[in-house]
Amino acid sequence: MVKNTQYTFDFAPHPYFGREDFMVAKCNYEAVKIIDAWPQWPFFAICLYGPSGCGKTHLSRIFADNVSKQTNYPYHIPYLKAQNIKMDSVYDSFEKHKCLVIEDLNNNIDEEALFHLYNLYRNENGFILLTSEQAPARWHFKLPDLQSRLNIVPSVAIGEPDDEMLSALIVKLFADRQLIITPDLISYMVKNMQRSFSFCNRLVAEIDTISLIRKRAVSLPIIKEALANLNETIQGELF
Repeated sequence: MVKNTQYTFDFAPHPYFGREDFMVAKCNYEAVKIIDAWPQWPFFAICLYGPSGCGKTHLSRIFADNVSKQTNYPYHIPYLKAQNIKMDSVYDSFEKHKCLVIEDLNNNIDEEALFHLYNLYRNENGFILLTSEQAPARWHFKLPDLQSRLNIVPSVAIGEPDDEMLSALIVKLFADRQLIITPDLISYMVKNMQRSFSFCNRLVAEIDTISLIRKRAVSLPIIKEALANLNETIQGELF
């Protein structure tokens, strides 16, 4: 997005996924509570749903760590993309792992495979953590038996962030990139950005990119340029 012909190295950020690194706020309190409650869940499966960037992946890592510490540490829990679940791997998955994380539940899946995986884990006392951008009941799967089963899975929403959460998230995203951001710049960003997890992630990435290209520390002019670039890009995406 940065309009510049210079080249810069792409140093990927290193996000921290520890329990102590997760920011608890009103928008995610119930989700954190259900993750911390394992294995005293109300059902063998739980679904966390919310917008992109809201912390579902981070919470799934915390869940995996909880299981590891309370069972046979270090217990490896696989993270399966919902669209990659196939019939020929259902029983093998359960034989190796009694707890499972299924990420990105959506309509583009092998419904029969997920149906059999669901039944197997339920009948054999396994546990499944699902993540999705919306509650399972809203996906409208073609297989009625799968839909009816997912409809009863307790689903916990993660809402969009408030000012406090946005400020804390900005600090974390910059820290993941080994950068420090001053309170006045954080305040400016919160007041002038779109209020969503995904926009926050994109904004920090854009600021970092401009800072690297300009070879300058993060400053108000760089933040303003990043905001202008993103707003222009988003306008273009609408048309």
